[in-house]
Formats: sequence, C-alpha cells, structure tokens
Amino acid sequence: MKILHTADIHLQEYGDERWRALESLIEIGKKEKVDIFIIAGDLFNKGVSAENLRGKIRTLFSNTGFKIYILPGNHDKDSYKPGLFFGADVKILEEEPSDIQDIRIIGLPFEEIKGEEILQKVNSLKKKLKKEGINILVFHGELLDSFYSRADFGEEGSKRYMPLRLSYFDELSINYILAGHFHTNFDVIELKNGGYFVYPGSPISITKRETGRRMVNIFELKNPPSEYPLDTPYFEALDIELDPLEDESPVEKIEAELKRLPQNSKVLLKVRGYFNARKIGLTETSLIERIKKICIERCAGEPEFEFRDIQAILEDDLFKEFLKKLEQKDFEEGVKRGMRNIAIKAMMEGMS
Repeated sequence: MKILHTADIHLQEYGDERWRALESLIEIGKKEKVDIFIIAGDLFNKGVSAENLRGKIRTLFSNTGFKIYILPGNHDKDSYKPGLFFGADVKILEEEPSDIQDIRIIGLPFEEIKGEEILQKVNSLKKKLKKEGINILVFHGELLDSFYSRADFGEEGSKRYMPLRLSYFDELSINYILAGHFHTNFDVIELKNGGYFVYPGSPISITKRETGRRMVNIFELKNPPSEYPLDTPYFEALDIELDPLEDESPVEKIEAELKRLPQNSKVLLKVRGYFNARKIGLTETSLIERIKKICIERCAGEPEFEFRDIQAILEDDLFKEFLKKLEQKDFEEGVKRGMRNIAIKAMMEGMS
C-alpha cells in the first residue's frame, strides 16, 4: 500500500499558486497510484479560507481513486465543524482511530496545550494502537529535541505549538509519525522502536525561509519515508561573489547563474565582492541598475547589493606587487582569493 504525506499548503484563494500546487499533488497521487493521501495540518491558511474554498475542494477531493485524510492544524483548527462536507474521498482526522485494511490511522489534531497535557495525550494513544498491523500517527506541532529554529515553523513568532519530544513515543508501537508544521525542508528521524518521524516540509514555499526544491513524502508501507521532488514554486537563495580579476563580466556571470536555475524558482539574490569599474565600464550605480533589469522577472523582491568598486586599489603599485608575488606561490585558487580579499580590505581601511 502506498501513501502520500504532505502538510502546510495554507490555501487562501482559488486558482492561485497554492491552489495549483494542491492540484498538482492530487495529480501526483493519481500518477503514483497512491492508496492514502494524508495532509498533516494547515491545508487552509485560516477558517475563512476554508469556508470560501470548500465548494471547490469538494470537487477536487472526489473521485480521486484514493482516500484523503486531513488533520486540523494550528491555522485551520476551526475549519472542520461536524457535518461539513469536504469531498467524497475525505476523512477528517480526529482522535478516534480510522482503519483501512490492516492500517490504523490516528490523528493528534492541534490544540492549545503543552507540557504535561501533551504527554497525557500521547500516553492515551496506548489504548488506541493496533496490537498487530501498522499504526500511523498524524501530528501537527513542534518537535523539541532537534535542530529546528522557531523560524522553521513558518511565521509563528515566539509561541510554542503543541511541543513534544521523541522520547514520548518510546513505549508506543507506532510505525510512522507523519507530521506537519515544520516548513523548511524534508526531514526524517528514526524512532527508538524502529519507526519514523517525518516532516515533509511545505509543498510550496510559503515564506522566504523555505528555500530549495519542495518535496512530499511518498512511500510504500513497511519501507522508509521517501522524498518525492515537486515542480511547485519555491525560493532559491543565490549568493554571487564578484572577483575583480575574473575575465567574465559581473552582468554575464549573474545572467548565467539565473539561467541555470529552474523557471519555478523565485530567486533571492545577493551580490557581494569587488569589481573594477574601469574594466567593465560601469559604475556601482549603473551596475546595480543593470542587475535589477536582468533579474526583474526572476527575483523575489529587491536584490541585496554588497559589492564595491575597487578600481583605485587595483591600480595601486603596492597592490600590483602583492598580486605578482601571490601568483608565484603554489596556493590553491580559493586560498589566493581569500588572501587577495584580505589585502583589499586592509588597503580600503588604509584609504578611509
């Protein structure tokens, strides 16, 4: 049996990028012939989004060929009132188990609880787990005992969101904990009992912190979780360092790097380093204008410019002598570049 696991789509409007991302996930589910499609929280950005989109969701979530399980998250926890219909293939995950063949799926919907209350919730799962077969827990919240920063969980500020630790599950026979709320990237942690805790990351970049190609989790039961790459829009950080001694012009270098990136990437561009204004025939101002022009359709917001014109330093006799001696040394190119930059900074400070 094959499962697709995703989370944190944050739907807002019909037909926008997030909606089209969800449509693409449904198509992937059909293409990959999955049996179960799990959304581990925050399908909607907020309750009003759910109400406005429910009519369209019904159509999208009907006749898919697989069962769709939706867990309420912190953004859309009030969207799933009893009796509301979200599609013929949909099951809203509450705390009561849902069985399909030899699989038991249990939801741990988001609540405004922490500490001892969460531990009690987890301990209460013991009575609900199957003694034989596969147990899957769907969870939306924070995992405390890992390297995640608060920013990795979206724009949630300093508030804790249903925080728990892996040790809470040490005595539970759970095969997979399919989680949501961690936006940044796909991450898998092996449980003490041999199972897996999985954050798939958001399937479309919601904030600029979510860089890199987006993923979902598609796996066969009894196998490890597996990354499945998507073609949805995402942010890509592009950090370019200008070298005043390179033959390639800064504009050509940036153009080449932008062409290398997939068209569905939204570039977060930073340009730093040094250049020779006389050599390329552009001042700092005109170079910035040229860069803005070539990246206007690819960049997500204003590029960051941290480069400087060092024409005067490059033409200084002392610096030329330093370069001559440096080239005679048998250093790797990266080491030489670093030493050049140190010398440039020292001379800049001496001229200020």
